[in-house]
Amino acid sequence: MITYVLFVLGLALLLAGGEVLVRGAVGLAIRIKVSQLVIGATIVSLGTSAPELLVSVKAVLGGHPDISVGNVVGSNIANLGLVMGLVALIFPLATDRGAATLDWPVMMAASLLFYLMAFDGVIDRLEASFLLLLFVLYVVYSILKSRKKMRVEEGDSDFTPLREPLSTPLRKLLFMIVLGSAGLFFGARWFLQGAVEMAEIFGVSQHVISVTLIAFGTSVPELATSAIAAFRKQADISVGNLLGSNSFNILAIMGITAAIKDVPVSSVVVRSDLLWMLGIAALVLPFLIIGKKIYRWQGAILFALYIGYIYIVVSKGV
Repeated sequence: MITYVLFVLGLALLLAGGEVLVRGAVGLAIRIKVSQLVIGATIVSLGTSAPELLVSVKAVLGGHPDISVGNVVGSNIANLGLVMGLVALIFPLATDRGAATLDWPVMMAASLLFYLMAFDGVIDRLEASFLLLLFVLYVVYSILKSRKKMRVEEGDSDFTPLREPLSTPLRKLLFMIVLGSAGLFFGARWFLQGAVEMAEIFGVSQHVISVTLIAFGTSVPELATSAIAAFRKQADISVGNLLGSNSFNILAIMGITAAIKDVPVSSVVVRSDLLWMLGIAALVLPFLIIGKKIYRWQGAILFALYIGYIYIVVSKGV
């Protein structure tokens, strides 16, 4: 019973801590006159992916590399198969040109690079440095491209969580950053501990738990925000964010994790999970090109593939 409580409580702290940290960090950044585009491309992106980052780092440092890798790969599969598929089943997702010409190519290139790096069974610090360099270049290019496409008006941004950040006292913003960081730290510890113990209880490998329960848990924010965006007729934002999140998971999260400590990659991940990730990612491209939406039948295909993947992983139990 304690194991399940730790798992659920850890996940809740991870999600809440990430949200509070983002609000505090964005408020502080706006107060010191940081560009809205820079905030969106760095602080918000890092903050919203903080649960995945903390789980991956703690996992590899704690001697659970299967969880570290499975978290990233499983989250990427869940973002496209579960989140994009399920949301498209309910609300057909509108797409824009940028999704097919920038977001998808970057995601696919990052996925292929990850596969090649993992083929020898380890992501080392040199490879991590290259991933982080690509991440920085991607962020800079995205900022420059966004500046050309739109005029940023102060206080008017899709990614500003605080309505009136300048009215929030500095002491409160700093407290939010500390509180959010603490939530992430303890949440990651309890979430990871619960996951490891659940693997032992169910008699399955940590790899199975990581690509199923852990990946699902860390994908909950993407599922919620994508559903809300689709409901508000902002589905183009939803698609772009999901593709960008997958690129971020590989370039930033795996890059940071492997920069701290070399990350072993099991043969199961190379022979199975990464191929599933590449296959679903490749399937998304024609959906982006054909028509101006990801329709319900296309969402059904993505969702069915995700269910099939989970069934195969669980049935093998390794």
